[in-house]
Amino acid sequence: MQLSTTWLHQLPLTAIHDVQPVGGGDINAAFSLVSAQTRYFLKVQPDRGGAFFDHEIDGLNRLGAVVTTPKVMASGTINQDGYLLLSWLTTGHGSQAALGQAVATVHQQTAPKFGLDTDYRLGKIPKINTWQADWATFYVQQRLDVLVQLAKSNHHWSAERDDHYQRLRTKILNTPHFHTVKPSLLHGDLWSGNISFTAAGTPVLLDPDVFYGDREMDLAMTTIFGGFDADFYDGYQSVYPFEPGMQSRLPMYQLYYLLAHLNLFGESYGPAVDRILALY
Repeated sequence: MQLSTTWLHQLPLTAIHDVQPVGGGDINAAFSLVSAQTRYFLKVQPDRGGAFFDHEIDGLNRLGAVVTTPKVMASGTINQDGYLLLSWLTTGHGSQAALGQAVATVHQQTAPKFGLDTDYRLGKIPKINTWQADWATFYVQQRLDVLVQLAKSNHHWSAERDDHYQRLRTKILNTPHFHTVKPSLLHGDLWSGNISFTAAGTPVLLDPDVFYGDREMDLAMTTIFGGFDADFYDGYQSVYPFEPGMQSRLPMYQLYYLLAHLNLFGESYGPAVDRILALY
């Protein structure tokens, strides 16, 4: 995507004199933008309007109240394109232990129930966030069931998968932990691509998909694609120790993220889904 001069002039900035495309994932176009000696990070979602970024802005604000995140400078719609203007992050290296402590601090932020004030349906994976008092109900009905139904629509499901899934679903609903867990603020997409460090070494959390749920869901995501070492988990536990039995529950949460990837990227993630489903 190229941004015209006319488009750029509609941003709430003056004297824009350098715009360069940068890596920003597979969802948005992303740019480095310099205005009046200040550098910004600009995300653009073509033809989707500014509402596309409302959920991310909410997440950055919630996380940014307790840890470091990019600051939201402006957002809106230009020629039907949604945009989000963020402070530029000059990156460096930092401690995995400090990162673990930062994530634990996020998880210590609580709510009376599980969910969020609004759903998010503008992305490829819908997030149904209706508040629930019971985590087992929320996780099964508003996370797993949604992705299983999507997998059926996308022709990535089978009778064998469904048989194993129904067993897992029953196990979750009958496991005491899932009825006693406390709601924690979750990043929602905590893989290594969504964490960084400032030049001074401070951990930074990026691209959140927040809601209030079981903190083990975030921790499960850290175990799927790598990038988090033993120091991360030690640092986390120094602030907020794990609940007994967490390791046995992590596959039930890994499944959610693998189902999301099955729907997004196809059957290449089928074997990973099947390995977890075969446990039940």
